[in-house]
Amino acid sequence: MSSLNIGLIGNCQVASFIDERATMVWACMPQFDSDPVFCRLLRDDSETDLPGFFEVELVDFSHSEQAYQTNTAILDTTLYDTNGGSVRITDVAPRYEYVGRMFTPMMLLRRIGPESGAPRIRIRLRPARDYGARSCGAMHGSNHISYTCSDTTLRLTTDAALTHVIEENAFVLDRPLHLILGPNETIPESCADAYHTHFRATRDYWQAWSRGLSIPFEWQEAVIRAAITLKLCTFEDTGAVVAALTTSIPEAADSGRNWDYRFCWLRDSYFVVQALNRLGTTVTMERYLGYIMNIAAEAGDEQLKPLYGISGRSITDEQIVDTLSGYQGMPPVRRGNQAYEQVQHDVYGAVVLAVTQFFFDSRLIKSGTLAEFKRLEALGNWAREKYDKPDAGLWEYRGRQRVHTFSSIMCWAACDRLSKIAYKLGEDERADYWRTAADEIRADILERAWDADQKSFTESFGRPEMDASLLTMHDLGFIEADDPRFVSTIECIGRHLLRGKYMFRYIAADDFGEPENAFNICTFWYIDALASIGRKDEARELFENMLELRNPLGLLSEDIDPDTGALWGNLPQTYSMAGIINAAVRLSRSWSESL
Repeated sequence: MSSLNIGLIGNCQVASFIDERATMVWACMPQFDSDPVFCRLLRDDSETDLPGFFEVELVDFSHSEQAYQTNTAILDTTLYDTNGGSVRITDVAPRYEYVGRMFTPMMLLRRIGPESGAPRIRIRLRPARDYGARSCGAMHGSNHISYTCSDTTLRLTTDAALTHVIEENAFVLDRPLHLILGPNETIPESCADAYHTHFRATRDYWQAWSRGLSIPFEWQEAVIRAAITLKLCTFEDTGAVVAALTTSIPEAADSGRNWDYRFCWLRDSYFVVQALNRLGTTVTMERYLGYIMNIAAEAGDEQLKPLYGISGRSITDEQIVDTLSGYQGMPPVRRGNQAYEQVQHDVYGAVVLAVTQFFFDSRLIKSGTLAEFKRLEALGNWAREKYDKPDAGLWEYRGRQRVHTFSSIMCWAACDRLSKIAYKLGEDERADYWRTAADEIRADILERAWDADQKSFTESFGRPEMDASLLTMHDLGFIEADDPRFVSTIECIGRHLLRGKYMFRYIAADDFGEPENAFNICTFWYIDALASIGRKDEARELFENMLELRNPLGLLSEDIDPDTGALWGNLPQTYSMAGIINAAVRLSRSWSESL
């Protein structure tokens, strides 16, 4: 059965998921949001012969082991047979500096080496096109096979016997083999030399990158893996950070809550920038901020969309893909996301909060300018106008609109940060203008979002429902951590939305019924909120429990079944990986007190 116990390799141009038996089960080419050439992850288990996978089958398979090479995105899978034989498959996507630029080709490399005994293997490479509808057309030369797919033509170059690959014959693995799947171009050197050149340079890149991270004393392995994973979710060419690298993994079994997350949500921007800033990954952060600023500049005086494609443009309409049966046979599979059509007023605060870093962070080569501040003022105008108007909210309700408190707070944050930026730039008149706007909005929220009976801020103005997003009120700077209203809000949200050790976004029925699974970022928000009010021991316990629920390779998806601890939702979820980083930095003992 398909599961989320899978590993991820990538290079910020392409990415591939590899299951416990070294099969590539998901990869989009030539970039994150392209047609998947490997799509077995979204097929029913009865459809194993349909195209969309890259498999190394060990005859008489017994069991396997998987691990990343230390502080890299290079994955080793060791397969064992019942006769004492074993093979190791090493998977890597090249990424390193070359001739003054970052080299991130559309390329996946595999090395298959014998470890013990006389193992027999079978190589099956069956890329798909048109979302799994059919196989890619294939032609072969003397040492390569070309595949014509929807968005690109791929070439497999290998020193394995081509006949064995084409006919999928089983054979004894008596020497290391190398397989390079990439652009339809000739590789001038030997396949082994090309593999080792890319492998060594990529290993050295990731290990050097990891050494440059600013990490907490505790939970170092978890933070480094989260950091590498977050980096793999960035698209090098534009700086975009996608919400996840998959589509249509259900939030809960047979729920219909299957979404395409291969896009950039503006709501994520503040939390991602916060994580990148805490890690000290300023280059990645700067490129992401540039992506966001380009969106703001392109929007001009128009309203922002909730999400954008990795190019920075608005995405295509949501479509149901009927050629794929779905994860564990649970449709629908979606391509595109209708949420881009929604009205979400929190986006103005998300953008301004994120790009505030440009104006205050002296490490960044590019500093915010007066001209850029004036562009941001257009977003502030929308925030001031829309803060008390109904919207779909952070959670993108498809069937109703309300004046959501979180959206209102984010509109306040837009005005608040614009005031601070203006003071920094010496624009005192504009600073006073935005400070007045922020104070007026804040006063209105404090009055209209407060439920005196429950002693809590609530999901929306004048309504009693709870919403986990309000756990971020202190982190956003809206209210002090020791304010009794914030403390009682945390307690009220805990009573209503916490199930065991897991936090739900909300529990009221929505367009798809009552939610079944907890939302991981909300648990991290709860952990952060508890720590901010002095309940640090409780927060540490919940955090360590979350770390235990990562998959065997340290990845975390969007949702968790509170009864079983099973992972659900798209993988790896950017929100969740940022949650690991932010919570670890907040909770860890300092280096000075630990050594």
